[in-house]
Amino acid sequence: MPKRTTPRYLTLCALGITLNIIGSNLALFLHLPLYLDTLGTMLCATLLGPTAGLLVGGSTALLVGMTTDVFSLYYSPIQLLIGLIVGVIFKYRTPTKIWQLFLAALLISLPGTLASTAITYFLFNGITSSGSSMFVQILSGAGVHQALAIFLVQISTDYCDRLLTLYLIWLLYRKLQPRFSFKA
Repeated sequence: MPKRTTPRYLTLCALGITLNIIGSNLALFLHLPLYLDTLGTMLCATLLGPTAGLLVGGSTALLVGMTTDVFSLYYSPIQLLIGLIVGVIFKYRTPTKIWQLFLAALLISLPGTLASTAITYFLFNGITSSGSSMFVQILSGAGVHQALAIFLVQISTDYCDRLLTLYLIWLLYRKLQPRFSFKA
């Protein structure tokens, strides 16, 4: 957190949590194979830094886990990883060209994919509330080992979700960052 927590900082964190909750509920309600639950985490991490990303990601996982989707509690480390990684990327090496987003999305996705694969495999046997669970079952039914099926589905859905979210955040960041000094 900044040395002095400002109303702007708190307001943006609250907005980030709200965006995450709306996105995750939309994906859950529509059974999408994407998660849409990190838009606010990534927005706050880009504008306010890694600490804000951790705060927003952790708060979101806790709130969603206690209200609409208990699975969210188990996946809270992924929210924390995303907040930290995005915050560090934008603090030290902000993508300036669109092709850099593809690499950044991979750097953001891979650690979370490895963690979420382990969580899904060991705790939930491949079945969660996400719409991507059906793809895991299809691959498993086709003879792919379940851990590999989970990883393949996770890496593809995580990457697509993070790339889409990162692109939206990048567009916002380019518009907002020059006008405001958000970094603490």
